[in-house]
Amino acid sequence: MLSRSRCAYRTLGRCLSAASQAKNVLLRQSVSVFTVGSQLIYRNSPPCEFGSSANIPHIRCFKTSIVHTAEDVVTVKTPAFAESVSEGDVRWEKAVGDSVTEDEVVCEIETDKTSVQVPAPAAGVIEELLVPDGGKVEGGTPLFKLRKGAVSAKAAPSTAAEAPAAVPPPPPSPPLPAAAPAARPPVAPPAAQAKQVYATKAAAPAAAPLTSAGRGENRVKMNRMRLRIAQRLKEAQTTCAMLTTFNEVDMSNIQDMRTIHKDAFLKKHNIKLGFMSAFVRAAAHALSEQPAVNAVIDDTTKEIVYRDYVDISVAVATPKGLVVPVIRNVETMNFADIEKTINALGEKARNNELAVEDMDGGTFTISNGGVFGSMFGTPIINPPQSAILGMHGIFDRPVAIDGEVAVRPMMYVALTYDHRLVDGREAVTFLRKIKAVVEDPRVLLLDM
Repeated sequence: MLSRSRCAYRTLGRCLSAASQAKNVLLRQSVSVFTVGSQLIYRNSPPCEFGSSANIPHIRCFKTSIVHTAEDVVTVKTPAFAESVSEGDVRWEKAVGDSVTEDEVVCEIETDKTSVQVPAPAAGVIEELLVPDGGKVEGGTPLFKLRKGAVSAKAAPSTAAEAPAAVPPPPPSPPLPAAAPAARPPVAPPAAQAKQVYATKAAAPAAAPLTSAGRGENRVKMNRMRLRIAQRLKEAQTTCAMLTTFNEVDMSNIQDMRTIHKDAFLKKHNIKLGFMSAFVRAAAHALSEQPAVNAVIDDTTKEIVYRDYVDISVAVATPKGLVVPVIRNVETMNFADIEKTINALGEKARNNELAVEDMDGGTFTISNGGVFGSMFGTPIINPPQSAILGMHGIFDRPVAIDGEVAVRPMMYVALTYDHRLVDGREAVTFLRKIKAVVEDPRVLLLDM
């Protein structure tokens, strides 16, 4: 009698525990209970017998499962843009049903100045895209819905496909190689032939362009950055009274200095010494002596704004267009600081990680077409700035030195300036100062 009471109490305790677990819909456990005659049987437990007079209620079978709530679905919105950017175009990297990990890029928003990546806030599955590809969005616009913690249905077929792939090895057994296999071999070759026909059909269109002399056309929509660049360049031609003056720089001394000190420079600063830092530092020195080149015209108030600081924009070519990240307070920097900043900004530009703040402002621009082998050119002003310096390639040319002809590494430099603000005397003096500093960097030490 005592053993039966203990069994009954234990049975009731388990029933209450199972009922409490059924209320929690987020648990993945399942519990099944059933009665047989006078026995109450649980899985993974020995049966307990008791008399029919025991007052034990019958319990129906049940199973708990996951129930997704609204809290599992997150709506991701467009991040806030900078003050100078109002909207952008969406380019999707993922589709509905794709699995994403935390911080994985789901889409990219192309603005007038840069591209903003939108990552997934958590791991899950893309449930819905709320904006079409190429659609315009503003800050705070809902972009997509993400179901957190879910697994893509596309992953299940792959695992299911792997299982059948592992199953076929067992089937080749001795009972099958009878008459049936002899009748089936003719069926296998057609499948192989069908694959071959498919391959030849796919190869035929690829061969067609080779015989058509390549006279096809392909139209691609201009992205926002390219459209904005085109608009600003055209505005510069319409607004500014642009004029260009030229000079040439003997690069012998700066090349010798670089050859002598490049290893020690690399060892101390962990970065290579290039020519760009010399021109940036020379431009900052020249801008301090010619403040008009560092100034800008405010067309709204009809005033000239003179700056006490030097922020130099460096043009960088990227696959999506030309960007001009800004090196700020160059007047306080040395060669190592400039090289480190240029390297960091260039790396961000190549990785499409430039923020709008990295390109805002700028009082003067330097464009180095020499990295592409350019010998000569006239750069276009980057509005609202008043001037831009164009660097070109270094080529050995014969020059007259002290009445004799010598071959020296020479570079042509060009300064395009807004003649509404900068006079010819100031522009020429500015360019000659850059020439003097680059040809003899000791000028910086003597503050000449």
